[in-house]
Amino acid sequence: MNRTEFNVKVVKEEKPLMNFASHFASGYEDAKDLVQETMLKAITNYDKFKEGTNLKAWLYTILKNTFINSYRKTTIVKSLVKQSDEVSSSELFYSSHVNQGQHTFVRADIQQALSKLSEDYYLPFMMYFEGYKYQEIAQHMDMPIGTVKTRIHIARKLLKKSLKPYALQTRADVLSAMDF
Repeated sequence: MNRTEFNVKVVKEEKPLMNFASHFASGYEDAKDLVQETMLKAITNYDKFKEGTNLKAWLYTILKNTFINSYRKTTIVKSLVKQSDEVSSSELFYSSHVNQGQHTFVRADIQQALSKLSEDYYLPFMMYFEGYKYQEIAQHMDMPIGTVKTRIHIARKLLKKSLKPYALQTRADVLSAMDF
């Protein structure tokens, strides 16, 4: 079967595809869009169709997969973006109390606490904070891994002591301010 014959057979299946799409789509226009996208995918993937197999089943599979992929995309977008025109009072309260100025002060306090650390504690802690593994830090600093772990532990304790006023805040608030 050449490409032209294939295209004609695909177009002839439009009505049955439309009936099938109506079970998935929420309305006539959505069903029509789904069928058009299915037919476009089928025609552009002509070379993937094996002659002698069931064309109708192949088209139904494309339609079903197209619908599923579209549904997944829509679901993900809806979960990421809140679809409401109204802002709740809790959201207004949060946005009015949490602002960039607060984060600036927290960041400054963290920077000040870090600057108080001696180089022996600062460097391993910052390397660990940036994602280096204990072994990599030990190799870079040419010291035993146990020493690296101890210095990072001590640095954490010193930072915790310096940043004690923030202990009552949630961990997420403090971490969001650490974008330095």
